[in-house]
Amino acid sequence: MFKVVHRLAGRCAVLSGQSCCSPASAKLHLGVVCQKPAHRHRPADLPEMPSCDFKPGEYKGMSKEWIMEIRRKNCNPMTMKITYYKKPVFLHQGYMQWLWDFDGNRYLDLFAGVATVSVGHCHPKVAAALQRQSNKLWHTTNIYVNPTLHEYSEKLASHLPDPLKVVYLTNSGSEANDLAMLMARLHTGNFDLLTLRGSYHGGTQQTMGLTSNSSYKYPIATSSGCTHVRGEEATAGTLLCRPPDNVAVPKGMGGAVQYPKNYLKEAYQLVRERGGVCIADEVQTGFGRTGSHFWGFQGHDVLPDMVTMAKGIGDGFPMGAVVTTPEIAASFAKAFHFNTFGGGPLACAVASSVLDTIKEDGTQQNSHNVGTYLMTELAKLRDTYEIIGDVRGKGLQIGVEMASRDPLSPEAMSEIFEDIKDMGVLIGKGGVYGQAFRIQPPMCITKEDVKFFLAVFKKAIQRYMDKE
Repeated sequence: MFKVVHRLAGRCAVLSGQSCCSPASAKLHLGVVCQKPAHRHRPADLPEMPSCDFKPGEYKGMSKEWIMEIRRKNCNPMTMKITYYKKPVFLHQGYMQWLWDFDGNRYLDLFAGVATVSVGHCHPKVAAALQRQSNKLWHTTNIYVNPTLHEYSEKLASHLPDPLKVVYLTNSGSEANDLAMLMARLHTGNFDLLTLRGSYHGGTQQTMGLTSNSSYKYPIATSSGCTHVRGEEATAGTLLCRPPDNVAVPKGMGGAVQYPKNYLKEAYQLVRERGGVCIADEVQTGFGRTGSHFWGFQGHDVLPDMVTMAKGIGDGFPMGAVVTTPEIAASFAKAFHFNTFGGGPLACAVASSVLDTIKEDGTQQNSHNVGTYLMTELAKLRDTYEIIGDVRGKGLQIGVEMASRDPLSPEAMSEIFEDIKDMGVLIGKGGVYGQAFRIQPPMCITKEDVKFFLAVFKKAIQRYMDKE
């Protein structure tokens, strides 16, 4: 059932007659330089990684040293600031739930490019759809009529309840939320928007006003009219919140915290009584990730006035959307609005294939089955290890709070995080204090994959505690 992970360990490239182990080799543009296996710290008693029949190609590109030099010199400093791990992962290829680095080491991906790869890395069906469309037409803009936009808009609308049937396509979740803010203000005549404390809704100048997480805030004024409230304070204006398992004070970025029971029902009622509209941010929770429902809001028996989405919509291809009612959409037509790339032929072909693949592969049901199993097993570890304070989420949208009385320190979080990576698993981090591990994998993972992760996670926790 399992087989040994093959490594291209210790391989050195020699270009222009120079050994890649020499100091001069750091500036070679091509070739893999003095590579060592990333999983060298893997314990002997750890189960073998589940097998994978896919064979990645050998990496023959730029050296790690040259890439990092470019990253420091030519990429914005923010790129280095957000880089995961003290020893970064240099990724080369992906397939379904697996990623390979320059050395040929395989990783189980449980973060999916920040909850973005929905049906699997380079899923064959989605890749085939992209290839077919790339041979026909790449770009037109919506000033012309092309079938892919209309085929996809109809298909996407069919996945939402009435009267949410009018689609506007964008390039990202931030852009979708930015546009939803504009639509809400145009339709209601109100200006103020309410979001929850600890929330994250995007990184544009407008959506940074909605965002209530200090790590993502700059020391300048952002959009006005945004008020961050505690759960019980959502009583006026427009409510924009990300349901269900990456909301309730901290959101997906905040560690996958669930809403209190009946919170959304009562909040929606209070907002609508005062002439507001309700926007469900499904950027992370949509497309079956929560397992029980296709959209997170459906698990709370509410009907929003607008739904924003991105990430899993294109399985990693840049795309976003705002879906709303005919009445709200009509208000948006009071002026001209033009989006050069939104709803392009390539994006629509990919997104249409994603919807088909979710249905054909049983992705939502798998998210429910595997996610429930993972939550159950993580709860057992919570009951065993004092430093695991909470396990929460739904489907494959899971947060693990690392705290006993106080949140685990950033240094401790980084130590465990790095150890998990070195044993072959990639997860995410979040929480108001960076104290939560985020598990949001491609929704094609299996129970065997989960068993391997649990063994890795348990080993990393035990190693940390043994040092204390």
